[in-house]
Parts: sequence; C-alpha cells; structure tokens
Amino acid sequence: MLPPSPSLLVVATVGAVITGLMYSSEGLTRAERQAFAAQAQEMFQHGYDSYMKYAFPADELMPLSCRGRIRGVTQSRGEIDDALGRFSLTLVDSLDTLAVMGNLTEFKRAVDLTIKHVSFDRDIIVSTFETNIRMLGGLLGAHAVMLDLQKHTSPAVDSYYMNYRNQLLDLAYDLGKRLLAAFNTTTGLPYSRINLRHGVDRVVRANTATCTACAGTMIIEFAALSRFTNDSSFENAARRALEFLWQQRHEVTHLVGTTINITSGEWLRHESGVGAGIDSYYEYLFKAFILLGEKTYLDVFHTHYRSILKYLRRGPFLIDVHWSRPSRPIRKFMDALQMFFPGLQVLYGDVHDAQQLHNMYFDILQRHKFTPESFTVDHEVVWANSPLRPEFAESTYMLYKATGDSLYLEIGQYILRNIQDYTRVQCGFASLKDVRTLQLEDQMDSFVLAETFKYLYLLFADQTVLPIDIDAYIFTTEAHLIPLSIADIKLDLAPFGSHRRSISSFELSTCPARNAQLQTYLRLFRYSETQPVCKKYHADQLHDKVTTTTTSSSSSPPVVAPEDLDFTNQLHIQYLEFLGIIVQPIKDAVRLVYYPEQGSDSSKARAFLRKLSAVMRVNEAGNRDRTGQLVNVSAKQDNRVISARGSKAAFGPDTFEMLSSLQGVAVITVPEDACTELVAPINDLNGNIAVVRRGGCLFIEKVLNCQKLGASAVIVFNDEEEQHLITMQDDGNKERVVNIPSGSWL
Repeated sequence: MLPPSPSLLVVATVGAVITGLMYSSEGLTRAERQAFAAQAQEMFQHGYDSYMKYAFPADELMPLSCRGRIRGVTQSRGEIDDALGRFSLTLVDSLDTLAVMGNLTEFKRAVDLTIKHVSFDRDIIVSTFETNIRMLGGLLGAHAVMLDLQKHTSPAVDSYYMNYRNQLLDLAYDLGKRLLAAFNTTTGLPYSRINLRHGVDRVVRANTATCTACAGTMIIEFAALSRFTNDSSFENAARRALEFLWQQRHEVTHLVGTTINITSGEWLRHESGVGAGIDSYYEYLFKAFILLGEKTYLDVFHTHYRSILKYLRRGPFLIDVHWSRPSRPIRKFMDALQMFFPGLQVLYGDVHDAQQLHNMYFDILQRHKFTPESFTVDHEVVWANSPLRPEFAESTYMLYKATGDSLYLEIGQYILRNIQDYTRVQCGFASLKDVRTLQLEDQMDSFVLAETFKYLYLLFADQTVLPIDIDAYIFTTEAHLIPLSIADIKLDLAPFGSHRRSISSFELSTCPARNAQLQTYLRLFRYSETQPVCKKYHADQLHDKVTTTTTSSSSSPPVVAPEDLDFTNQLHIQYLEFLGIIVQPIKDAVRLVYYPEQGSDSSKARAFLRKLSAVMRVNEAGNRDRTGQLVNVSAKQDNRVISARGSKAAFGPDTFEMLSSLQGVAVITVPEDACTELVAPINDLNGNIAVVRRGGCLFIEKVLNCQKLGASAVIVFNDEEEQHLITMQDDGNKERVVNIPSGSWL
C-alpha cells in the first residue's frame, strides 16, 4: 500500500539526465594539444622537483611547509599514514610517470636512487593494500619500462638500459615476500596491515577486519610479480583471496559488502557500492581478464556488473545499497573514488553508460571546481576536502580514447586550469581542505604524481612521441604499467573451485565489420583468437551489452497500481524502473525521477505519475506531518505574479499552511545563492519572500542568511534545465534556529 504519510513521497518529471556541457565540440589543433600536454608535463615536473628538493628521501611532500612527511616524526594523521613506510614512496610511485612523460634522464637517475636508498627491512607496520598498489606496483611498472627501453634502445645511443640487471625486480620480489605473509589466514584474505620486518605480529593480528577492495586488489601486481619471477605463490595467493570474496557474495543479489572478517569470513559492513571500500575489487576482476586471459575473471565481473546495473543505478547515480536488501539505499551520499567507474565501463565496452555517469560527475566538478570527497545526489558537499584524486581524470582519458570526442579534451583543460590556478604553491601542489572555500592543506599525496598528472598528460599527448607503446600495457589502479605480454608466461596455478559453475557466463562474440565503428581503449584481449571479445561498437550499439544480451524486451514486471505502491516491495521498484521512474532517497523522504529514454512506455509512465499525484492529493487531507509535500507558491516580481509548485523544507516552522498558500513580493537575493552574509539595502528582504538559487552551500545556510534581514519566507529555485523537486534539509545543528517557512520551488 501507499505509505500512510504523504511526506514520504515527492514526484517529479525530467526530460534528461544531464544538460549539455559547457564546452563546444570543436576540436583542438595539434599545436593546442601539444601545449596542454606540455603544461601537464611542466606541472608534474614542478611537483616532482619540489618533492626531490624539499622532501626526498621522505615518503611524501608537505607543500605548504616545504618539508618531507616522515612517519613518526611529523604529526600523525592516523590510519592514513599507514601508506607511509619510510621507503621513499613518492619517488617510487613517480618512476614510470617520468618515463611516460619522456624525461628519461631523470627516470634513470630516479631508478638509481631507488636501487640505492629503498629498503624494506624496517620494523614498521604499513597498509598491505597501499603498499601493494603504490610501492610494489611502482617497482614493477618501472621494471617493465626498463625492459621495454632495453629492448628498443640501441646500446650505441644509450648503454644505460643494457646494464640493467633487474635490480628493481629484486626489490619488488623482496617486498612481495613480505606482503605475502599477510595472506596466512584461514580464509586466504590478507591482513589489512603487515609489519615489514616481523610479518604478522601481535599488533597486526589484533585487527581481523579488512575492506573488500583491500583484499581484492592484489591480483594484477601479484600476477605480474609471479610471471616476472616464475614464482606462482604470489598469483595463487591473490587468486585465492578473490575466490573467497566471490564465494561470500550474496547468493541472490550477487553483491558484496564493504568490510569482511578475514578469520570468519563474515561481513562486518553490508553496504554495497562501487566507491570506497569496494571500488578496485571490481576493477581488478575485469583487468585480470584483460591481462591474464582467464575467462573466470570475466564471468565473475560480468555477474557483478549485472547486479550493479540492476540494484545500484538510480538514474545517472550509482548509490550504496544494503547487499541483501538492495531496494533500501544505505547511504545518503556518494564518494569521489567511484569516479573511476566510467573508465572501467569503457574497458568493458559500455561506453554509453560511461558517458552518462561521467557527465554527472563533471556537473559536480563544475559546481565546486574540484570533486569533494563525498557529495549528495543534489551535488551538495558532504566531506569538503579534495586531495586532487585522479579518478575523474582517468575516466576522462578513457572516454577520449574510446570516442575521440574533443569534449573530453575540454574537460581536461578545465581540470588542469583549476589545479594550476587554485592549488599550485611554491613547493608543489597542495590538497584542498575545503572545496567551498578553496582553503589549502599541507598535503600532496604520491598519487598526484603517479596518476593525476599522468592521465592528464596522456589525454593531450601525441601517442606516437611516447617512449613506449602505451597500448601494450594495462594500468593498475595506481596507474602503473603492467605489460600485456606477461600472459605469454605460463605458470602452474591452483585451479578455481567448483563454485565456478554458479557464475553467469559472458557470451563472447566476434566484432561486426560494418563502418562507423567506435574503438574502445584496450584492444588486446587474449582469451581466444578465434572468438575474441567484441571491442568495436557502432554508434547505434553503444548501450549496455549485458542488458541487450540477457534481458528480453517482451517481458516486463507485474503492473503496479499507484494506490498500491510499496517502496519496500522489490517488484514494485522493478516496475517503476521498467517505466523509467527511478526512486531516489532524500533523508526520510524519497523522490521519483522520470527518465523517458530509459522507460519502455512513456504514455504508461506519465499516466502512472498523474494518477500517483492524484492519490497524494487525496492523502493530504487531514495529515499534519507535511514535510516534503507538494505546495503551491505564488509571488510577485516586477508587477508579475509567479505561480509554481514547491516542497516544504525539512526544517523550520511546523506549520504547513504558512507555505501552502504563500503570497508576497519576491526579491531575488544578491548574491543569488545567498551563501554569504546578505546586506541591505541591496537586499530588500524585510517582510518579503527571498528567492535564492540552489547550490553553493547548505539549504539551511541560505535560509538563515535571509532570516537575518527579515525575510518572511525563503524559496529555493533550481535553474537547471532538467527541473525536479528537491527536499531541503538542515545540517543537524540544533543551535541554528529557523523561524520562517522555506521550501523548494519548481
């Protein structure tokens, strides 16, 4: 049945997921692209040179104080410092970036410094995950580049590479053996931390929790180490961990949780998403197939991917849900780490969905200049810091490689410009403490040099001038380079278990040979020469391959009458999605958003929404709790009467009638977002209705600023082309009292 309180429902219709982006589609000239590539190159060099001058051999640079961050010496930041191991992290993480950008002189010097200074025989506890992707990946990537340059550089031109004796691989092997000790558990899942000298000591053993990504992001580096050294123990350990995570998935939804007990195998946190805690688990499943050619990896990923699209997607968003009750969103925000996902979709061939998701992320970037660590579906900031993460730049690069659309070059310019204008300091690039104020903090993570600038450079660079063939490699999750050719090295590996039969197999197909083909990023899939995975897609075939191959267009879920709608019934949710109506959570309310292009029958969908609105109006009578309910608003502006429908805020006076028939003189605030303190007489708000634009700060901040100048009410309007109703929420601070009614205005 329909929930008893109409406060649980807000209905809206929109015409599209994202409006057009702010840039033209005209391409850049070759000279312009070279200029932007040179800019990315110079910015990387500024950060790298600053690290070498002010921080080396410390792990990281503190760019505001121009000194190195040394664990145990500089102020502790808690668990984030587990990435630091007194092993010159930023130097090793930057090695293959130096080579990719063509600075081979410094690359050779940095290799020599690594061989001379880096040691892992230290009584220090480090993150197994971070040490694997940054240090082990950095050493393996640099080793692979050295072998490549050794093969393609004449000794007469440069004898340095011919004298290389696998010293980087020796370091990687030493580190790998130390990390391997973490896998000595009953489940095969690694401890989240490891003592580099003593292995699993008392402190390490005390923590039996690890994240899914932490345990499931080892196969690329460990397989590469096994293939390079002919020691299968590393790859077998990583395979066993992945296999156990798959076995622990929910048997119906095929989703995994975020945190798991490495001893019992029980899930400790049951939220399931594609962001923090799980992200690179999915990434490495598919990349393991690309790199190693074993179809089990593809089938496992394919099964998970179908579940992601089925349960996590809400319009353009991918939200976290409960792993066993996916109709119930478990978080009210998304995080920046999930911005890698469009790039993974490109590799998988789902370019259309990747573009839609990427567009939504870019909308967030435009609103805040940088991506906050977490944000709501309304693009409001939850965690305001931004450490200059690479995930959005990575997806931008992948989409450009797949489509050739110069729009992604324009987006790359936007990213470069903001990093240069707002974060560059004398000693490198500083992270943002708050994207709303652009306040900096004394931090430059190693991934800024390892990933962010690498992807931005490759976005603009002429591939023919790179010192290596970038398409002969796969990127790790830290953007290190692992050669696809390692699949040719055969090992005696432990087979996957009998659970393999429960995997939903991905049907391989040959590529169509028609014209107007779109080349995806990676071309060398090694599963089968006679029946390759299709990697070329026509413009009219860019929709999700999984949907087109597994879903029958003739079938549909049972019809649900609007008056019987139950948001706890998964079949009802499926029927809404069949119509193109997506349920989005908003605090203690939900919003239904209609996407015509996703629905099967627009006439049925619109009829459903009209009837549902009528049901809501009937249920309004006699109900006292009206927060979030649709209301009529009329106001005068410039001798015109403006009428619209709106939704009351979830804070302020509990008198619905004050807003349901609100009338008065409308005054648009200056500035329009009302996020800063308003001043008179430019804002003549006393006794009038303040009209403010959505975005820039919390809703309650806008209302409080207007209340100070005597506004009788506040209406927030949405100036985006796709209009939809929004529910205004506070920040939970009970000391900030709102005495006037407020609401959103559509």
